Amino acid sequence: MTKKDTVFIYSPNFQQYKFTNDHPFNQLRVELTYDLLKEMKAINEIDIIEPRLASVDELALVHDKKYIKAVQLAGHGQLAQKEALNYGIGTEDTPIFPQMHEASSLLVGATLTAVDFVMEGKANHAANFGGGLHHGFQGKASGFCIYNDSSVAIKYMLEKYGAKVLYIDTDAHHGDGVQWTFYDEPNVCTLSIHETGRYLFPGTGNITERGAGLGYGYSFNIPLDAFTEDESWLHAYRASIEEVAAFFKPDVILTQNGTDAHYYDPLTHLSTTMSIYHEIPRIAHQIAHKYCNGRWIAVGGGGYDIWRVVPRAWSLIWLEMINWKVPDELPKSWIEKWQKQAPVQLPKHWYDPKDLYKPIPRKLEIEEKNALTVSKALNPIRRTKYEDE
Repeated sequence: MTKKDTVFIYSPNFQQYKFTNDHPFNQLRVELTYDLLKEMKAINEIDIIEPRLASVDELALVHDKKYIKAVQLAGHGQLAQKEALNYGIGTEDTPIFPQMHEASSLLVGATLTAVDFVMEGKANHAANFGGGLHHGFQGKASGFCIYNDSSVAIKYMLEKYGAKVLYIDTDAHHGDGVQWTFYDEPNVCTLSIHETGRYLFPGTGNITERGAGLGYGYSFNIPLDAFTEDESWLHAYRASIEEVAAFFKPDVILTQNGTDAHYYDPLTHLSTTMSIYHEIPRIAHQIAHKYCNGRWIAVGGGGYDIWRVVPRAWSLIWLEMINWKVPDELPKSWIEKWQKQAPVQLPKHWYDPKDLYKPIPRKLEIEEKNALTVSKALNPIRRTKYEDE
């Protein structure tokens, strides 16, 4: 097979991961992203790779087999409600839906498909925006996530490829499921930049969560204050990703690209704009080539303004991967196609207007507090570097 530079893992069957019609987690956002790239002519059929289902044995790299069995039974209406609740399914966040095991296994299999393309040298970069379900635990669903595709993919890379993996999570919610899965693993480094858990699910992700045992020192968290804006958010991202990558020197990076740090997101309290979503993939791309011979796997994640935010933000990742110059305006054909379904006015431009929101009170105080958080979170690296010098 001829090596591709970048592959896009996609299936219309991603839409089968659907809880209820009014649930905030809506995989239509993946189709909106895919269609936006098609309307731009920025993606071709040869770029698109059909995902496979993850096997039970692959899921069991991370998830307990009793839990997997419970998910299988629940998806066929054969699991008692009390038992389902013990596994975190059948809740308001993670309702039971038909064929939920199969739908969830496809999302995991898609990320594993991306992993194999990159780790076998068939592509430098791979994107699976159907993945990024970072809250799933060994034996429990959580936060809209049934199986944790990133955790399974990382464990798969450890066992099959012997790789050192840097996991970078820019979702507004802490990447708890991935962090705790590898909390004592020295060959996995997790970096999560998120809104502080004081007022936001899952309530974890403090700077004091640094790992345990042999994994101590390989868990990094940057909890940002509510109402953080672009400049402060980007300072935290640039400083942390560059210093953590230089410290860890990974073989591959896996980025989780939740888009719910945006001001429009209905479930979070941050105040960033599309500016950060131009910068996130640009720097990740640089890090991949500097330390990993280009090996970069990008998955989706949270993002609940599926019309105005997610398609633009995720498309920018792909456009960065293929070195495509971003135009000023979105294609009119895409806007016309989807505006009838959208409950909001679709954006016409890739960047947000300067007056997207009113000035945030306490701006300077928030920036100073975030800068101190970044400094404290990275202090162990900086201290070690100073001692070495």
